Amino acid sequence: MSSRLSRPGVLALCALPIAVLFALVGAAPLPYAVAQPGSTVNVLGKDQGKPIVSVKGVPERTTKGQLRMTTIVATGPSTKVDFGDVVEAWFRTDRAVLPHDAVYPSGQTDRQIEKHNIRDMVQSQDSATRAALGYLGRSPREVDVKLHLADIGGPSAGLLFALGIVDKIEGDGSGGELTGGRSIAGTGTISADGTVGPVGGVSLKTQAAGRDGATVFLVPKAECADAQAELPEGMRLIPVETLKGTVSSLRALEKGGEVPAC
Repeated sequence: MSSRLSRPGVLALCALPIAVLFALVGAAPLPYAVAQPGSTVNVLGKDQGKPIVSVKGVPERTTKGQLRMTTIVATGPSTKVDFGDVVEAWFRTDRAVLPHDAVYPSGQTDRQIEKHNIRDMVQSQDSATRAALGYLGRSPREVDVKLHLADIGGPSAGLLFALGIVDKIEGDGSGGELTGGRSIAGTGTISADGTVGPVGGVSLKTQAAGRDGATVFLVPKAECADAQAELPEGMRLIPVETLKGTVSSLRALEKGGEVPAC
């Protein structure tokens, strides 16, 4: 006498391998990193009791307002991200799932990656100094710029460092503040010739900026769409491509002139 499974029994039997598959996928590490809004730092202020931007060889201005560099915080290079982590992050606006290799160089240890990020920051500071002094028409032989910021790596603060140097030396060029007294945040790499480059994670950085009180965000023009994705209410986006253009936009913002928009 042959036995026959009921329909519920057949469905349960078919579902078993799928359940096992999901269990295995859920436990297996995936090649992703999960990122969230990180800290912001006013480059016109101090870090560990020392000015982040200081200049010698020319009078240094006492600045008002803020120029806040922004960061994201990602799961560590060796942290295992599983299916559950990805699903949770997918449904949160303050999280982003990124390919691991887009965040960290592949094939390197945590220590090697840390050294890589520190090296990028040092190179970024050097480029920011050269860009700012070049814009101001100042010689590095006459002006000594020191940049001090601990525990943050990567190249994405270049634009803000350059703006901080400009504000400390020249302000808005007519005796006023480059910031107009505002809290201005932003991100972007910078090359020695003043070209601003994209950085990634912009939608998370705008959230960090809004959380910390910024009302204006400077974004590399190519990343306008990303910046608009989770833009905090009341925050103004200004697309930028060069240091010179950024300074012009901030001057126009203060004087009520025409300011570029995303």
